[in-house]
Amino acid sequence: MFQTRLLRTGAAQVGAAIVLLFLLTGLLAPWIAPADPLQIHMEHKLSLPSLEYPLGTDHLGRCVLSRLIYGVRTSLYYSLIALAAVFSISVPIGLLAGYVGGKVDHFIMRIIDILLAFPSLILSLAITAMLGPSMQNLLIAFVAVWWTGYARVIRGMVLQIKESDYIMAARAAGTSHLQIVFRHILLNTARPILVLASMEVGTMILSIAGLSFLGLGAQPPTPEWGIMLNDSRPYIQTAPRLLLFPGLTIMFAVLGFNLLGEGLKASNRGMAKGRKEEVSP
Repeated sequence: MFQTRLLRTGAAQVGAAIVLLFLLTGLLAPWIAPADPLQIHMEHKLSLPSLEYPLGTDHLGRCVLSRLIYGVRTSLYYSLIALAAVFSISVPIGLLAGYVGGKVDHFIMRIIDILLAFPSLILSLAITAMLGPSMQNLLIAFVAVWWTGYARVIRGMVLQIKESDYIMAARAAGTSHLQIVFRHILLNTARPILVLASMEVGTMILSIAGLSFLGLGAQPPTPEWGIMLNDSRPYIQTAPRLLLFPGLTIMFAVLGFNLLGEGLKASNRGMAKGRKEEVSP
């Protein structure tokens, strides 16, 4: 039912196709890239698009298309890894705070409130600058900062679900707390969490590209979209295509995940509405 509703959404189909294209591109990068993304050919510096270099070359004679293709592995895959790490922290904490409640909930939420008082991007910049510029340290900064907002959202879901009639019935039947959390609460929050995660991948891609553009993420000569944007700045007038191609790549990647997330959100809303209609007389 869920898959059927999703496939009926035209925007979600486009988003799923774009996401699948990027994922396959990253997996097949060694076979579809026309050249080595790190190989320097100064004799081909700033070459125009040709059969050998379909999108031309950069200021060091490196194939732009190959760097974009390999950049999927850095920009997209690291975004997915960071998001998985964020939810691996926020989901247990949100479940604990929402289900246990009381002093535990109060303590956790006060810590979250303190962390949320700082702008997430500024705090990420500070942590990355303190640890040193690298993609690994950037991921640590993202995970340390971004879990708070998601934990708050998940806590709100748990607070709503645990007051439902079927949870009350499970407690009255003597079902253990662990069984209630994993069988009922976690399963009922899984789909909204999936929707939330799919819509946040685009934000993560933009953040990684932005901090790499500032020199705090991936380091040269790593093929990464933010680094490519930074390298193209001196040539914005003489070779604007160097800025255009990675910018468009980032735009389409973010667009694909946003469309997919909106499709999942719409299908989730439709299923919730359908359940209410079935329950109502």
